[in-house]
Amino acid sequence: MPLINMPEFSGRLLDEFAGRGAARIDTPVIQPAAPFLDMAGEDLRRRIFLTESERGESLCLRPEFTIPVCLRHIETATGTPRRYCYLGEVFRQRRDGDNEFYQAGIEDLGEKNVASADARAVTDAVEIIASLLPGRALTITLGDQTVFEAVVRSLGLPLGWQKRLIQAFGNTALLKQLLLTLATPQPVAGLSLELADLLRKDEAALIDHIDRTMQDTGYSTNASRSPREIAARLTEKLALAETRLDGGALLLLSEFLSLELPLSEAAAALAGFADAAGLSFGHALGEFEARVAALQDLGMDPSRITYRAAFGRPLDYYTGLVFEVTQKESDAVLVGGGRFDRLLTLLGAVDDIPAVGFSLWLDRIEQARAR
Repeated sequence: MPLINMPEFSGRLLDEFAGRGAARIDTPVIQPAAPFLDMAGEDLRRRIFLTESERGESLCLRPEFTIPVCLRHIETATGTPRRYCYLGEVFRQRRDGDNEFYQAGIEDLGEKNVASADARAVTDAVEIIASLLPGRALTITLGDQTVFEAVVRSLGLPLGWQKRLIQAFGNTALLKQLLLTLATPQPVAGLSLELADLLRKDEAALIDHIDRTMQDTGYSTNASRSPREIAARLTEKLALAETRLDGGALLLLSEFLSLELPLSEAAAALAGFADAAGLSFGHALGEFEARVAALQDLGMDPSRITYRAAFGRPLDYYTGLVFEVTQKESDAVLVGGGRFDRLLTLLGAVDDIPAVGFSLWLDRIEQARAR
């Protein structure tokens, strides 16, 4: 039996989902922990309630629905496109609110018209919230990880640094810390002079040195990495530590991250930024413009939506569009979502499956309705 009551508007939500062509899917409360630990990101990882099976398999209480829905889709070998909806309890540690609460949402899997699917996800999320909170002033915030990745890749940074910055997208404090590190690189701590010299000069001697050290310490019998792999990791670590981004590039990235304006003006602003900086966004800008046009086709006014270049959501599997809806003058997220095109392949799908979705925080909506 649930420890908390299902919100009284739950039946109404399920009717909304059905009217939007989404079939309800149920997933077990007990889930394999590995997909969440590997793919959901640090913010969610530290909030998960973990346990273990009798066979030693790492399990967890369901902390969110996107990964379980995708796993179920793969298991049932259902064709695409498919639109699923869900409503049920999730379990994760929160700074405010209960650790057990209800979420509901829609996952759109396999729709190849990305702009149309993105626009439908945003429009459905906003319309559902507006129906549950009639007359309330809402704030809609939109970001785009693809555009951010295009800017990062244009800076000519090593792949390791690109990955770090992309993974930090949406975490303002971490991004600032990484930019500070790029402005003032620090030496790698704990490296002996001999090891540092080998890292810079002689790969074969470095591998031999690591191998001898592992043999001498008895570590080699239990090592999960070979001397060659350890040498490659140390070399990458040194290269990342010694990377310095020049002042002009840092200013460029900081200027991009400061962009915040109505979505109706965002595409032109991004094009102007790219021209002034001598950058190419490639297909990212075209996809951005197509999404804005698709939103307009569905009756959404882009001037009501705020585009913020630094805006992201704290889940590592997002790949493009990210968005959230709050009440004005409130930070409490009522609905959040985004695109996760790589997730199903990482979970074991044979074919690439484009995907986008959103999740409603029912306890927060319930509190807002009560007020």
